[in-house]
Amino acid sequence: MTTMETAIFPALIAFVMALICCPILIPMLSRLKFGQYIREEGPKSHQKKAGTPTMGGIAIILCMVVGCVFFAGQYPQVLPVLLVTVGFGLVGFIDDFIKVVMKHNEGLNPKQKFALQILVSALFAYYLYRIGMPTEVTFHIFGGFTLQLGWFYYVFVIFVMVAMTNGTNFTDGLDGLAASVTVIVAVFFAVVAWGEGSTALPAASAAVGSLLGFLLFNTYPAKVFMGDTGSLALGGFVTAMAFMLQMPMILVIVGFVYLAEVVSVILQVGYFKLTHGKRLFRMAPIHHHFELGGWAETKVVAVFSIVTAILCLLALLLIQ
Repeated sequence: MTTMETAIFPALIAFVMALICCPILIPMLSRLKFGQYIREEGPKSHQKKAGTPTMGGIAIILCMVVGCVFFAGQYPQVLPVLLVTVGFGLVGFIDDFIKVVMKHNEGLNPKQKFALQILVSALFAYYLYRIGMPTEVTFHIFGGFTLQLGWFYYVFVIFVMVAMTNGTNFTDGLDGLAASVTVIVAVFFAVVAWGEGSTALPAASAAVGSLLGFLLFNTYPAKVFMGDTGSLALGGFVTAMAFMLQMPMILVIVGFVYLAEVVSVILQVGYFKLTHGKRLFRMAPIHHHFELGGWAETKVVAVFSIVTAILCLLALLLIQ
């Protein structure tokens, strides 16, 4: 099978699967009353979204797996990317299940979620150790230089994975935002994997198809939300691809939106505590800051997606 076929077939299979899966899954989620809970402290305009079917990330994961599982035998990097995606998706599913089905609005407490994220990340770090992945990290800015991390590399893997999965989790706050940003990042990884002859190509390609199909049902006004099941799975996918391609630091550029989202939350909480109640942003994560500043939800999604696309193009220039 040619490289072009390897890039196209998984995307097409995953896309068609999403067109079949979502119309089946969405009514099922509605019948089960797996509706989204909207926090009172969130934007008031979001209250109308209460009850929209959630946990649609099940479709993203399923379609991605079907899209590339047939290539796993020939392409050894596909399976670890899939396992990380499914692993983080399972953490999100547990969180969603507690919130939606058991009616505990907070889901997993922060310590529980953090511990499970570390567990999945540590298993991936151990896999990288077992296959002898080089423990050096390349910085593609400032002319490009490489830093040898030695054993600290595996701590770095866990830190990056936990940070990025929380970033994608915070990004999932507007209709189509997380999926739109991530499909662009997935295209970036597919292009890089194609150019480098990486066997992770089918995984990136399937993610593109799966997300494009899901977006037909997730764009404003969303018929389904991905929930933590989807957002954490996407974080796992993005970081696994970055490490399999041996370019984790490129996430600072292509994953800028994820980082901005999680950093805005950290800054908001820190500033609130230091100033005894004052806020740095109108609301965090930062997409709500722009929304409360008068931007339409669709404009926030469009701008964040455009920024991601431009940064992905810049990243392609830097890794040449």
